[in-house]
Amino acid sequence: MIKTKTILRLGLLAAALGAGGEAAAAQTLAALPDPALEARSAGEARPVLAWTKLCERLPDECEVDTTEPATIALTAKTWQAIVSVNRRVNTTLKPLTDQDHWGVPDIWDFASDGAGDCEDYQLIKRKLLASAGLPRRAMRMTVVIDEKREGHAVLMVRTDRGDFILDNKTNAVLPWHDTGYIYVKREGQGGPAWVSLGGVTSPVATANR
Repeated sequence: MIKTKTILRLGLLAAALGAGGEAAAAQTLAALPDPALEARSAGEARPVLAWTKLCERLPDECEVDTTEPATIALTAKTWQAIVSVNRRVNTTLKPLTDQDHWGVPDIWDFASDGAGDCEDYQLIKRKLLASAGLPRRAMRMTVVIDEKREGHAVLMVRTDRGDFILDNKTNAVLPWHDTGYIYVKREGQGGPAWVSLGGVTSPVATANR
């Protein structure tokens, strides 16, 4: 299990819990976002191999507590925490591919040394937001095809105002349908199985920065 001190070393936990008045450059934290659409699932899907290996090492990260809410009741305070954490993690971690970092094409883990690629950013964000009281069940790791036609991992936050995306490529938290990505699959909310989002054939890895 990931220790809280790992996150503290990155200087992020206080930012997640402290709220304050900071914002992503293009977003106003005091205002709630316009309602977005729900990203509907279309049957079960197989997770990427690196996720399966993460679950073997850190099973708590893959468990689904079905007593938690499946969506977040979005308030101004909650939205502020989401936007602030997205920005803080994006600007604190150093982007580094798994190949350059570890010598392997794809490995999902927490960026304990302050560097990582897309999925490492999103895992840290979820950890921080869960520590701030948001339900992990409503924050789902998601695989997409990005603007480079490459596999990419984002964090989908499911709310009562629709589904929003935390992404290391932008400090803005966007509705999923405004990112320009092709949505392939995400973690399910009823158990360990992933669900298809109707996109193209799944990438083998989510290895870009």
